[in-house]
Amino acid sequence: MPHSCTSSQLPHPPLDEMGLGNAGTSSPAPILEEGDKDPWALPQLKDTGQSWKDLSVAGRVRKMVVGFLKAIGLLGNLYLFICSLDILSSAFQLLGSKVAGDIFKDNVVLSNPVAGLVIGVLVTVLVQSSSTSSSIVVSMVASKLLTVRASVPIIMGVNVGTSITSTLVSMAQSGDRDEFRRAFGGSAVHGIFNWLTVLILLPLESATAALEKLSDLIVGATSLEPGTHTPDILKVLTQPLTHLIVQLDADVIADSATGNRTNSSLIKRWCGTKEEPTTGNLSNCEGLCPGTNNSTSNNSTSQLLPCHHLFAHTSLTDLAVGLILLAGSLLVLCSCLVLIVKLLNSVLRGSVAQAVRTIINADFPFPFGWLSGYLAILVGAGLTFVLQSSSVFTAAIVPLMGVGVISLERAYPLFLGSNIGTTTTAVLAALASPSGMLLSAVQVALIHFFFNLAGILLWYVVPVLRLPIPLAKSFGNLTARYRWVAIAYLLLTFLLLPLAAFGLSLAGSMVLAAVGGPLLGLLLLIIIVNVLQRRRPTWLPRCLRSWDWLPYWLHSLEPWDRLVTRCCPCKACSSPKAPIKKAHCYENPEVLASQWF
Repeated sequence: MPHSCTSSQLPHPPLDEMGLGNAGTSSPAPILEEGDKDPWALPQLKDTGQSWKDLSVAGRVRKMVVGFLKAIGLLGNLYLFICSLDILSSAFQLLGSKVAGDIFKDNVVLSNPVAGLVIGVLVTVLVQSSSTSSSIVVSMVASKLLTVRASVPIIMGVNVGTSITSTLVSMAQSGDRDEFRRAFGGSAVHGIFNWLTVLILLPLESATAALEKLSDLIVGATSLEPGTHTPDILKVLTQPLTHLIVQLDADVIADSATGNRTNSSLIKRWCGTKEEPTTGNLSNCEGLCPGTNNSTSNNSTSQLLPCHHLFAHTSLTDLAVGLILLAGSLLVLCSCLVLIVKLLNSVLRGSVAQAVRTIINADFPFPFGWLSGYLAILVGAGLTFVLQSSSVFTAAIVPLMGVGVISLERAYPLFLGSNIGTTTTAVLAALASPSGMLLSAVQVALIHFFFNLAGILLWYVVPVLRLPIPLAKSFGNLTARYRWVAIAYLLLTFLLLPLAAFGLSLAGSMVLAAVGGPLLGLLLLIIIVNVLQRRRPTWLPRCLRSWDWLPYWLHSLEPWDRLVTRCCPCKACSSPKAPIKKAHCYENPEVLASQWF
C-alpha cells in the first residue's frame, strides 16, 4: 500500500527490535540520510594543542618532556598490565586447577564431543591460560588416560575459552559508548569466529575424524626427536617481577589430571638445588633440606633451595592465596587499562594518530589490495609468536580499536593470525617434549593448528563469508545501547551455558540430545526467520513477517533494560535517548527493506 509522505522526523527504532519483518508490510521504515555518521567509522583524532611552529623554545622543551613521560608511562603501564595478566592466570590456576583436574578425569563425560567442547571452554576460563589447558590435554593423551579423538573437542573448547581475555579487557572502555562499541565489537569478532568454526568443524570431526587423521598422517610421515625449549621472550621480561609475587609448580596441574599428587599445593616452595660436600652429620638442617641425598658416591649432598617469593612460606591455602591474587591482579589490571586508554587518547592525536592509523590500516594498491588482509594475518602470527601469548596480543589490540586507531576490518585478520601464532608456538613447544610424550604432544598441537587454519579457510578466504565482521558490528551496536548486555554475554557464553551443557552431559548423551537438540533447532529456526524477514519477507506467512504478535519482552530488550536500570541506576548502565533521524518515504516496501538493511 503506497504512502504519501514527505521528509518528516521519525524516531530511530531500538537496535534490538525483532520486528524486522515489518519491512515487508505497509509500515514505513526510517533510513539514515546520506550525511549521517557511521558509528563504526574511525574518529578524527585531532590535536587540540598548539602546533609545533607556534610554540616557544620553552614550550617545545616542555612538550618533548611531556611526550617522553607519556611514552614511559604507556610502556610502564603496558608492562604492569602484562604482569597482571600473568598473576591473574596464576590466581585462576590456584582457584580452579584441582577442579580442572577432576573434570578431566571423567572419561565417560569426555567421550561425548559436546561435553568435551564445554570442558575445554570451562577449564580455559578457570585457569585463564590456553597453554595450561593444552598441557593438561597433552599429559593425559601421553599417559593413555585420554584418546586423541576425545582430545579434539577439548582443544576446540580451549580455543573458544581463550577469547574471554579480550572481552574482559574491552570492559575498561565502557565509559564512552563509541569506544565501547568498537572495543567490544573487536573482542566479540574473535569469539564469534571461534564459535562459528566450532559449529562447522565439531560435527564434521565427530563424523569423519578429519583433524585426527590429518595430524596422525603428518606425525607418521616425519621422524621426530626431542628438541630444546623455545625461548619465551615475554616471560623473560615479566618473571623478574611476577616471580617476586608468586611462583607455581606447573607439573602439579597436569599431575592432578593423571591422578598423581592431587593433594599437593600449586605454590612452589623450593626453587633449585645446591650440591654441598658432606661434613659431619646433617642435624643442623632443621627441616630446610628435604632433598638431602646421602647416597651419592662423591660424599656430597643435594639440598633444595627455598623460594623467595611473597607466598613461599605462607600457611594460607591455595584458595585463599588465589583470592588475594585475583583481587590484586584485577585491581592492577583495571587501573593499567584505564591509564593505557587515557594515555593512548592523549598521545594518538593529529599527525601521530594519522601516521599510525595509515600504517596499520593501509592497503596495497589495486589490484593487490586483497593481499593486505593476508599480510595482517602474518603480522598477527609473527607478533604472537614473539610475545608467546595470544591473550597479551589480543588484549593489546582491543584498546587500540576502542580509541579508533585500528578498524574492525583490519583487526579481524590480526586476530586470526594470533590464533595461528599461538598454535605454532605450541608445535615448537611440543617438539621439546620428552620422548615418551613427543608424538602425542605434537599431534595435539597440530590438531590445534589445523583447527584454526580451517577456520581461516571458512571465514576469511571468501570475502562474502566473513560473517564474524557484520555479526560483531551488530553485537557492538547492541552493547553500545545496552551496556549490561556485555555482562550477560560474558556470563552466558563462558559460564552459564557451558555449565548447563556440562550438567546435561553428566546425565548422559540421550538427555543432552533430548534437551539440546530442540533448543538448537528453535534457535536455528529463529535465525532463519529473522534472515527471511530482512531479505525475503514475502516468502514467509503473514504472521511470521513480524514478531509483534509475541509479548513485548520476548522481542525487545527495552523491558529488560528498564529492569536493569532500576537495579543499577548509574549513567553507565542507562541507554541513550533514541536520536531523531530524517526519514524518506518510498512507495515500494521492498525498497524500504533493502535500504534499511
